[in-house]
Amino acid sequence: MTNRDRPADDNERALQALSAYIDDELPGAERDATAARIASDAACEATVAAYRAQDNALRALFAADRAEPQIVVMRPRARQRYLMAACLLVVGMACGFLMHMLLPAFDEPRARFAERADIAYAVYAPEQRHAVEVAASQQDHLVSWLSKRLNRTLTIPSLAEYGFQLVGGRLLPGEEGPAAQFMYQNAAGERLTLYMTTVARNDAKVRMLRDGPRTTYYWASDRVGYALSGQIGQTKLQAIAYDTCKELGGDPKNW
Repeated sequence: MTNRDRPADDNERALQALSAYIDDELPGAERDATAARIASDAACEATVAAYRAQDNALRALFAADRAEPQIVVMRPRARQRYLMAACLLVVGMACGFLMHMLLPAFDEPRARFAERADIAYAVYAPEQRHAVEVAASQQDHLVSWLSKRLNRTLTIPSLAEYGFQLVGGRLLPGEEGPAAQFMYQNAAGERLTLYMTTVARNDAKVRMLRDGPRTTYYWASDRVGYALSGQIGQTKLQAIAYDTCKELGGDPKNW
């Protein structure tokens, strides 16, 4: 080590001693000697004061970190505000479009009962020996039984003017409770089914559901959902559904 290096080393050791003094890390004799040196040396005293100020600032900073977090409000520039507003507008329009597309899927005690009616038609209309539980020859019993199960007086509309006669009916499970299915048949062997079940709300508007060759017209009146299903052509089935809706107390003007 050269003589030129020693003062730097001595100075570094002195600063380390002052730092250790501030942190209360010196043994008794060395601490007393350092205290005496600070008292007699203005430069050492200034260094110690600076160290203490730095230490107090650090303590205050970490104490603030442990307290409630600081909220920094950043104000965007005018150009940034315009861009943010445009982005929010686009997002809002996209959300509105998606809600418009998705709302029909959420709409749906009505759609569900129409789907059940369509499935029930697909299952029972092809049956020859067990198409119904109670035959039309026992119509009074059929109406009484199904009215009791659905807890309301049911009416079986006549479709004779369209060439369809009642075959009979059966009890089915529905979305909100029991459901009734009445089956009709014409001379050509074509069949229609009229499905009735309790629904949570009314919707007088008559809607259409299609699944392959099957078509179902459905509506709700007086908390009862109605669905007429068949494969006889959309125009003819629509005319029958119109008259059936009117006969059962609905408003066919809501088409």
